[in-house]
Amino acid sequence: MTTTRTDSSSTDFQNLVRLLDADLAVRDGEDHEFYHQFNSIDMLKNCVVAYSEDVAAGCGAFKPFSEDTAEIKRMYTDTARRGKGVASKILNELEIWAREDGYRRCILETGIRQPEAIAFYEKSGYRRIPNYGQYIGIDNSVCYEKIL
Repeated sequence: MTTTRTDSSSTDFQNLVRLLDADLAVRDGEDHEFYHQFNSIDMLKNCVVAYSEDVAAGCGAFKPFSEDTAEIKRMYTDTARRGKGVASKILNELEIWAREDGYRRCILETGIRQPEAIAFYEKSGYRRIPNYGQYIGIDNSVCYEKIL
């Protein structure tokens, strides 16, 4: 498995995000439009795509949240590739890149209807924090941070 650093103009990244959005539309139901407004991929400069046997297997990105904090966004692994370390490889590459860019911590939001994502982030060293920004007061949201 390999990873490639790219930006949101990558066709592979865009195709994986479409699959992510379709999955989230089902999971989030009527809440999907609320979350969708915060997940635009226009102008994302820090995107990672993982490839397995030359096939785009998963993606993730980060964007600046504050001077020392990057926000992890758009994490997704194709359903046929899950359980094979794709997400771990992507998240690790995003964290390395964020450190290289001077960030000291990463934050993220996921949904309570995504138990596998919650388990993954906790296994990856993220700790739950109070909901931040637009997620304050949103019962379906769970927020995490990791000090780099």
